[in-house]
Amino acid sequence: MIEVKGLTKRYRDRAAIEELSFEVKEGEILGFLGPNGAGKTTTMRVLTGFLPATSGSARVAGFDVFEQPLEVKRRIGYLPEQPPVYTDMTVRAYLKFCSQIKGVPRKAVKGEVERVANLTRITEVLDRVIANLSKGFRQRVGLAQAILNSPPVLILDEPTVGLDPLQIIEVRELIQSLSRTGKHTIILSTHILQEVTEICRKVLVINGGKLVEFATIEELRARHAEGQALSLEQIYLKLIDPTGSLRKRAQGASASPASAEPPPSQPPATAVN
Repeated sequence: MIEVKGLTKRYRDRAAIEELSFEVKEGEILGFLGPNGAGKTTTMRVLTGFLPATSGSARVAGFDVFEQPLEVKRRIGYLPEQPPVYTDMTVRAYLKFCSQIKGVPRKAVKGEVERVANLTRITEVLDRVIANLSKGFRQRVGLAQAILNSPPVLILDEPTVGLDPLQIIEVRELIQSLSRTGKHTIILSTHILQEVTEICRKVLVINGGKLVEFATIEELRARHAEGQALSLEQIYLKLIDPTGSLRKRAQGASASPASAEPPPSQPPATAVN
């Protein structure tokens, strides 16, 4: 469903992503991991046609991202890190507007808005102005627009940011249910590794714009746990910080003794006439 080969995006002399290659099969949920600045958002923007690539190729649902961008966009639901909502509109008006952009037949718009509102649990705020909603509700409105018209590919960048624990569980269950239908292939970018463990089968890890690992969670444990009962978080830290230098630096910064006495103040200098 998604094929990426040698994908590179450069900004002058800096490579945001470099020679990135991977495939995602139909119906899979791929956990897309990496530290801040690793190139995750750039990759997602290239796949959705928001950014051109410097080199390489990408295909979504059989269509070339660079040669057939409109066909690709018709088949993708995208939730960026900042939900693309118009704050002066009501939720209902905004979702109707997005439905029309996504080609939902006019007679089906009302039913489609109600369907995604029920799935994302936003029916109670449909007639409220988006500017007056909490961050959690805005996030769910963004997710609702992404799944309008049931696109075969969903690309979700931090979909549970700003949600309370119950809402996080509900969104995870929604993502799993969408995948179980076999009609949706999902790329999920998140820093919550428990989320990946619970709902993803495959994991893609990048760092500094380069591929570090691409495997199932079981394969990751077999390759990197070395017989130990390591969590995905521990394996992830080994992959992005193999020498442990970043972790040692962070531990050193947090280990400063809070009770350490300040150095004694120096007596004022005596004036010499």
